[in-house]
Amino acid sequence: MPARTGAQFIEGLRSQSREVWVGGERVKDVATHPAFRNVIRSLAALYDMQHDRAARQDMTYISPSSGERVGLSFLMPRSRDDLSRVRRMMKHWADYSGGMMGRSPDYLNRAAMAFAAAAEYCGQNDPRFADNVRRYYELVRERDLCLTHTLINPQANRAAGPAGQTDPYLAAGVVNETDGGVVIRGARMLATLPIADEIMVFPSTLLRGAQEDRPYAFAFAIPCGIPGLKFICRETFDAGGNAFDYPLTSRFEEMDAVVIFDDVLVPWERIFLLGDVERANKAFSATGAVAHMAHQVVTKNIAKTEFILGVASLIVDAIAIEQFQHVQGKIAEIIYYLESMKAYIRASEADAAVDRWGVMTPAWPPLDAARNMFTWMYPKMIEIIQLLGASGMMARPTKADVAGPMGAAIEKYYQAARASAVDRIKLFRLAWDVALSSFGSRQVIYERFFFGDPQTSRARSREDAKSTIITSPTSTSSTVAAAG
Repeated sequence: MPARTGAQFIEGLRSQSREVWVGGERVKDVATHPAFRNVIRSLAALYDMQHDRAARQDMTYISPSSGERVGLSFLMPRSRDDLSRVRRMMKHWADYSGGMMGRSPDYLNRAAMAFAAAAEYCGQNDPRFADNVRRYYELVRERDLCLTHTLINPQANRAAGPAGQTDPYLAAGVVNETDGGVVIRGARMLATLPIADEIMVFPSTLLRGAQEDRPYAFAFAIPCGIPGLKFICRETFDAGGNAFDYPLTSRFEEMDAVVIFDDVLVPWERIFLLGDVERANKAFSATGAVAHMAHQVVTKNIAKTEFILGVASLIVDAIAIEQFQHVQGKIAEIIYYLESMKAYIRASEADAAVDRWGVMTPAWPPLDAARNMFTWMYPKMIEIIQLLGASGMMARPTKADVAGPMGAAIEKYYQAARASAVDRIKLFRLAWDVALSSFGSRQVIYERFFFGDPQTSRARSREDAKSTIITSPTSTSSTVAAAG
């Protein structure tokens, strides 16, 4: 199957029985359940964009194996132009949701591509695994599958590793190996978009390297409907509301879930890494996957910042507050954030280089800076929306109010300097959904911890920078040593 349409994506979900729990009940059909149906429609719209006649060249390319047109987010880049092509495609998808869908399919498509290119890395663990990861990439690309993933062990005792918990199978670990595959028992968090076709279970980056951690060192991918796999979802933020009252929640509520592996048998042909703690810990950086994933993330963040800037600017214009200096300063701050993100991604492509696997890989330092800075940039932008909207964020009648007996009064008393009452209400409900709703608050938490603990990430950035400075021939220490 070449690049899928939205209808084909939905049909694929319906054809796979899965165990998804939300609100204390098992979901019978994710495509029609209120907690999932709206975001599924949004995902379907992304797939349909691949078939838009005007955008087709920007969204797809010819598969090297099938000759069919497949999603451009699967492209294995060999040049800087290839990176730019992929980024433009990812921006199309990110713009659709204003950057509010952090787990659009392109995110993990980039990971699957990078792991396949670096298949030898997995093959050094076991020769079979190199073939496995190559075949999996081709499977996902040719069938245009939607992936989710899970990384983190449950938050029980953070002072101890997975083997040090009261139950050694609290965190997902290997129970035993069989002729058919590896049996996994335990839990992982957090799988966003549990209505995907398949789940990639990446190696945890938190293993301490001890022999006792070997059962927790693995990477594999399996269908979301495989026996024994269960998704326990948080409550939905989309309570069946309409787009007037919940303009973002009603379309982009991706859902998050804890994944339970109830003695799941993972076939050998789906395993990419197993039992090698050091190789598991270094997998993202060694394969280049983290750089390609970050390339998608920063592209998404640019779309998100543009969206926030648009909402903020509309508020300023609607209620005529542009003359105040503090307002001008707040808008300028968002502009600076946006231009910084654009500069970082441009630098990552300009300084891209072919890695050891033959893949043109975006430069890591600017992407690393961008992803870490966004953890505090985004909450600050949300605060600016709150400050600009002020009490107007509370004065937001619903669609039922506007259409009800008080409609005439609302039309009079809710008007803005440059907008009708209805347009003003729509705008402020949008701002509320961005900055104050459950959906909006979840977005803030999501961005704060997108790549894990921000303090740990910053510490790693410092070590990377220190290593670069020490080894650079133009560094101060090298210059001093040469002079001495």
